[in-house]
Amino acid sequence: MTRLSVNINKFATLRNARGGNNPDVVKAAMDCERFGAQGITVHPRPDERHITTEDVYALKDVVTTEFNIEGYPDKRFLNIINEIRPAQATLVPDGPDVLTSNAGWNTLKNNKLLTDVIKQLKDYGVRVSIFTDPDIAMVNGAKEVGADRIELYTESYATGYSKDKTQAIAPYKKAAIEAVNLGLGVNAGHDLDLENLNYLITEIPEIDEVSIGHALICDSLYLGLENTIQRYLKEVGFYK
Repeated sequence: MTRLSVNINKFATLRNARGGNNPDVVKAAMDCERFGAQGITVHPRPDERHITTEDVYALKDVVTTEFNIEGYPDKRFLNIINEIRPAQATLVPDGPDVLTSNAGWNTLKNNKLLTDVIKQLKDYGVRVSIFTDPDIAMVNGAKEVGADRIELYTESYATGYSKDKTQAIAPYKKAAIEAVNLGLGVNAGHDLDLENLNYLITEIPEIDEVSIGHALICDSLYLGLENTIQRYLKEVGFYK
């Protein structure tokens, strides 16, 4: 069954807009879990424009589901992973100047970097997922560098869903099957929402986990956080 990890970055964005501690990011994470979330995802960027390093350390002591920390594998990020030891580290290729993740790794071009980093993370006892586009060559490259999972970057699927969902999902189905055949787990994330999520999960039941933040937080403004999480859980098949 596909698990739902809630990306809580946007809670921190709202808090940082005014300073202080409203909303309380730690309480938000605990509430997300209480409402049914099966994981918590954060992306502590170097400029701390949403989740801060302090947030990550505070969350370490309260997250009881899977804690997933995303980031570019620089020295700062690796130090955080070493000290926190989350269930999963998700490696993304975007630097500090990027607004949000906008592409997967070129796992062939970055073979040496990823191989070295992943070995280090595995020595910490942390599962490693790497952000990839739905490209067979990149999936094979992910296996070569030692990743445990890939996270399929689903922006193009979400963009193409309303035009031709069959065409939009086709490369993702192929990539997921290839990953499973290679012994890799499959995660997915970016621009997934209540409209396109269920079709993705139905067509690609191999997906272990989806990480959703922006759309889920936006929906919660209208529907309430508890109700929104329950609705997303229904879309991934947790409730029949």
